[in-house]
Amino acid sequence: MMFRISRSPLTAALLAFITIIFIFEWLSGALWDSEKMVQMGAIVPGMIARGEYWRIFAAMFLHGSFLHWAANSWTLYQLGSLYESMFGTARFALIYFLTGAIASVASSLYVQGASVGASGAILGVLGAFIFSIKRSPQWRHEPWTRGLISQLIFWAVLNIAIGFSTTYIDNVAHIAGLVSGLLLGLIPHRVPPPPPNRGVIDVMPYEG
Repeated sequence: MMFRISRSPLTAALLAFITIIFIFEWLSGALWDSEKMVQMGAIVPGMIARGEYWRIFAAMFLHGSFLHWAANSWTLYQLGSLYESMFGTARFALIYFLTGAIASVASSLYVQGASVGASGAILGVLGAFIFSIKRSPQWRHEPWTRGLISQLIFWAVLNIAIGFSTTYIDNVAHIAGLVSGLLLGLIPHRVPPPPPNRGVIDVMPYEG
């Protein structure tokens, strides 16, 4: 099945903003200074009790290294573009920001130390994709979506497994994002999704 990755303005805007923020991190030295990263908005323990709610969303645009930024950006480009094209910008926005916020709050409650990255929101989109397809009147009967769902499940399981085996990965945020995304994927499709176009589908691995 061919599919064009198009009609995804929010994904493009997110990628541009994340890249601009990463360049600023690099130029300011925040990539090598944890205190500066915290000042810029990293998730930290006790932030909710202190009323530092702005960190919930600020941390979603920060990354701790070039590899971290590159991996998240590449995965967001693929998953975000495809999800937004298939199900619309409004639904994608709801899932991305809500699952990212849930992941940030969970991380602040259960992780000791600072945490940054868009991975909680990205895992949220990945989780939502599974049930969004299954509940979609348009996409659930397409033969190629069965293969896509299998890939999504595989990468979800792999990412969580890697998180359990690697100490520097914030697996609490990953699990919170994934689970909340799975639940949001059950939202009924009240508005018909955009019509399919032609292009290539390919879901790539993601780590971080």
